[in-house]
Amino acid sequence: MNTAIYPGTFDPITNGHSDLVGRAARLFDHVVVAVAASPKKKPMLPLEQRVDLAKAALDHLPNVEVIGFDCLLANLVRDQEANIILRGLRAVSDFEFEFQLANMNRKLAPQAESLFLTPAEHLSFISSTLIREIASLGGDVSQFVHPAVSRALEQHLSQQ
Repeated sequence: MNTAIYPGTFDPITNGHSDLVGRAARLFDHVVVAVAASPKKKPMLPLEQRVDLAKAALDHLPNVEVIGFDCLLANLVRDQEANIILRGLRAVSDFEFEFQLANMNRKLAPQAESLFLTPAEHLSFISSTLIREIASLGGDVSQFVHPAVSRALEQHLSQQ
């Protein structure tokens, strides 16, 4: 069985992320969307909420599981018995960092191969960073994220 782990902060999950997970769900037996705690990145939304939003956005995919994690990715790969680390590439500018991560993961988790997928062209410009910025400035992000994510961002920012 091929199990792919798609790690990320998903702060918040976007339609670009969902597109990649949908592509992966067609390719692999089991896809684990691993939402990283990432305290150094100081996420806008708490881990539990990011996990819940990812579950809402991906609940139509039966072979996809969403979990939160706060450990070394290599340890999670081992614990989940995964053989694939999935990463997304939106632009050439993503490649250098992703290449560095892939090489490190090859050393730390030699049982897993890093694979890269690109989102659909019409989603390639969407990033969580842009979504947070647009939402924090009062912009409408509903066309870029699942409705549950849009509502959660509105609610979170109204309490600021």
